[in-house]
Amino acid sequence: MDRDLAEVAVEYAGKLGAGYAEARMEKVVGSDSLLKNGNPEVSGFDRDEGIAIRILLDGALGFSSTNVLDRASVKNACEEAVRLARASSKMVKQKIVYSEEKAQVRDYSVSQKQSIASVSTEELLNALIEINNGLPDEVNLVGSYFILYVEEREKYFTNSEGSKIASSIPRVGIFMIGTILEGDKTAQAMLQMGETRGWEFMDVSKLTDHLGHELLMTQNNIKNGIAAPKEPVDMILGPEVTGIAAHESCGHPYEADRILGREAAQAGESFMEQKMLGQRIGNEVVSVIDDPTIENSFGFYLFDDEGVEARPKYLMKNGIINDFLHNRDTASRMGVASNGSSRANNYNREAIVRMSNTFVEPGDHTLDELIEDVKLGVLMNSFMEWNIDDKRYNQRYIGREAYLIENGEVGQPVKAPILEMTTPAFWTAVDAVGKELGWASATCGKGDPGQGIPVYTGGPHIRLRNIKLGGG
Repeated sequence: MDRDLAEVAVEYAGKLGAGYAEARMEKVVGSDSLLKNGNPEVSGFDRDEGIAIRILLDGALGFSSTNVLDRASVKNACEEAVRLARASSKMVKQKIVYSEEKAQVRDYSVSQKQSIASVSTEELLNALIEINNGLPDEVNLVGSYFILYVEEREKYFTNSEGSKIASSIPRVGIFMIGTILEGDKTAQAMLQMGETRGWEFMDVSKLTDHLGHELLMTQNNIKNGIAAPKEPVDMILGPEVTGIAAHESCGHPYEADRILGREAAQAGESFMEQKMLGQRIGNEVVSVIDDPTIENSFGFYLFDDEGVEARPKYLMKNGIINDFLHNRDTASRMGVASNGSSRANNYNREAIVRMSNTFVEPGDHTLDELIEDVKLGVLMNSFMEWNIDDKRYNQRYIGREAYLIENGEVGQPVKAPILEMTTPAFWTAVDAVGKELGWASATCGKGDPGQGIPVYTGGPHIRLRNIKLGGG
């Protein structure tokens, strides 16, 4: 990347009258392969490169981007951003002011034992075929969709405050949807795994074993599962379910742009209000963290797309609403510093408030300890469906791998138990948290136009008391 173009953009925007200017250059090189019902569908190589310019002028924001990387085109993009800001400034009800942040100068990268650049689309496809052929024969897989992808994303960010940040982050990911038929019943497993590292992530044998186990457990559930108990039970949720709950009912509603009411189509809505900071929303054993700095995690970064240094954030601490996710705009409006939560999925999208790796902090119980004093309960290890309203208040999870617990013993599978609760009721019902942290990769959607970004969801096993289930 020609970093000088970014410097030209910031300098030129200032000459045009911008009170603040930033330029974010990105180059993404990657490839992917798709296997559908065991047959190769599409394999491709992708290269995308461009620059985004964002400015503040008279309290209004202007954004423009271009994939034509020469001085004339970059200056045209600056002029467009300034025109948009000037037009918007006449209509804004509340002027945008960014929080004051320290200028950062840093180059960083994620190391690779086997470079992604050396991986051909043929290797990607062969890995998928090997995984598909290695799945257990006893699984009646009537429909399957596998996609394997690699990318290397280079960024350079600079602004009029003196920040200059360069990064290079490789990612490898695999996504699968499998539809299983058992008699006249069907169930679907949707699985995603990924990390920020090189091709060494691709352990075909390990991935095949993991996917095979998940498919077998799904088939066993629909074949042998019983109905969930009708009376109230204790629930033990596995890391996959714990993680999606942390992401959906703690991460999203704590996004400050939602809380401040930015256009719902872009940011979504939230039941949270700024005045709720410091209020109790869950049991004291529950803490939820968002941390982009976890090495090799799918949502890894060290500086966000506004040049702010990333750090772990306790969203909920011992059941208390502790912090929101901020960019520089929302931080200024709430009178705090940004906590480095501004992300965009490409140069041609505006950076908005986003999660990274959101998880329940581990406690001090083993899984056996969580189970042993449950008289009647359900262990839900994974989900096949989740739903949550736009305000993130009412949530619903349908179990995929689940088992009955009676007198401290795990027994027969439970078919598709339905856990449906409000967010405060969910986190208040938790009475114990396990010690072993587990992760799932995901692509988090938000924005209009939509932006999918890589994240981790996670946590340990957690136990909820006295829950009324549906399903069966």
